[in-house]
Amino acid sequence: MKAFVYSCLFLFVFGFNAGSQTLKAAAAVRVITPDPLLPVSGGIGTPKPATIKQGDLFARAIVFEKGKTRIAIVDIDNLGWPSVLGNKARALIKGIPPQNILIGATHTHSAPDAYGFPDENGKSYADLKYLNWCVQQIADAVNEAVSKLEPAALKIAVGEAKGKISYNYYAPQLFDPRCGIIQAIATSGKNSGKPIATLVNYAIHPEVIGSHQGILSPDLCGPLYSRIESKGGGIAIFMNGAQGGMVTADNRLENGGEANDWKECIRIGELLADEALRIVQDAPVQQNPDIYCASKKINFPIDADIMKYILTHSPLNLAANNSSVDSATTQINLLNIGDAQVLTIPGEALPNIGYYVKRNMKTQKPFLFGLTNDAFGYMLTKVDFNSFKRYEYVSRTSLGEMTGEIYIDEALKMVKENPAPKGK
Repeated sequence: MKAFVYSCLFLFVFGFNAGSQTLKAAAAVRVITPDPLLPVSGGIGTPKPATIKQGDLFARAIVFEKGKTRIAIVDIDNLGWPSVLGNKARALIKGIPPQNILIGATHTHSAPDAYGFPDENGKSYADLKYLNWCVQQIADAVNEAVSKLEPAALKIAVGEAKGKISYNYYAPQLFDPRCGIIQAIATSGKNSGKPIATLVNYAIHPEVIGSHQGILSPDLCGPLYSRIESKGGGIAIFMNGAQGGMVTADNRLENGGEANDWKECIRIGELLADEALRIVQDAPVQQNPDIYCASKKINFPIDADIMKYILTHSPLNLAANNSSVDSATTQINLLNIGDAQVLTIPGEALPNIGYYVKRNMKTQKPFLFGLTNDAFGYMLTKVDFNSFKRYEYVSRTSLGEMTGEIYIDEALKMVKENPAPKGK
C-alpha cells in the first residue's frame, strides 16, 4: 500500500513538473484604429490631419511560457511607443514580470502622435485619451494571450529576403536584407501542427504613404499581417530592426519618382510576408525548446537640445524615468528563444550597428527588435555622428554622439554575461 502511495505521489509530482516545463505559446490582437480618425505623425512637428484610412492599426501580442519563465512580445502600429506608455500597459498585465514585457513600434509614419511632440510654443496635439485607450488594448491583448497558452513547438529561421522590399536612401546597398522568423506551432488539440503565430523581424521604414497625404494607415505592415494570416501562419507580428539612417521601403519608380499609395503597401507587405514564409518553411521543428529573458537599465547622455526640449515639454512626461534633463534611462532585453537570440534596441540604430551587434551574438540566428521598450530617435556611432552632410538630420534627432557606442557596449555585455541559446 505504501509503495502504491509513493508511486502515485511520484507520478503526480513528476507529471506536474513535466507539464510545467512544457513550452507554451499564444497570441492575440486588438484593433487600435481611432474613431473618429486622428491626425498622423511622421516625426517631430505638428501632426497632419487624416481624412481617410487605409487598413487598420493594431496592437499584436505573442506570449511564451516555460516553467517559471513567461515573456510577452508586443508590436504596435505607431511611429514609436515611449516607455511611459509601455509602463502603463505593463501595470495592467497579470502574470508576467514587467521587465519581461517587450513593446515595440512598427514605425509606421501614418498613425497618431504617441510622443506628444511639442511645438515651438510648447503646445502638443497628441490625444491623451486615445493613447490611454491604446494602453488598455495592449494589456488586453497580452492578458488574452496568457489565458490561451497552449503547448507549442517552434520553427526559427534567418535568411535573405529577396526582391524589391527595402534599400538605404542614404547609401542604397547599406542595409541588412536578412529576415528573421519565429513561428510558434500548436502541438496538441484540434489545431495540432498548425501555426499559432508568425513573428517577422526585418529592418525597414514603413513610410510608403507617409504623414503628408491625410491617410491613417499601418502602411506595409497591414498587408504583411493579412498575407501571413491568409496563408495559415497564425497571428502575424512584425518587429522592426536596425533601420535607421535611412533604411526605407523600396518604392522607387523607374522614372525617378516614388509609389506612395496603398497599392505599393500591398506589394511590399505581401512580398515580405511571402519571403518570411518561404524562409521559415523548411526550418526544423524545435520540440519543447528553452526560453530565457534578461533585462538591464542603461543610461544615455542627452546632448541634443531638440531632444531635451521634447522630453521636458511633452505632456506625456517622457522624462519620467530620467534622473536629470541631461540623461535618459531605458531598458534593454536579451532573449533566448529556442536557438535564436534577441536583443532589443530603444531607438533607430543605423545598419552598421545592427551588423556589428548581430555578428557578436551567441547564435547563428540573431534578431534585433528595434524601437522596443523606448524610441529615442536615431542611434549612431561616434565616428558617424555629425561627420558628414548626409547624416546631419539623423545626428540632430539623436540623443547624442555616444548613444550608439553605449548601446553596443551594454548590449554586448549582456551577450557575454548571459547564456547562449539552445535549440531542441
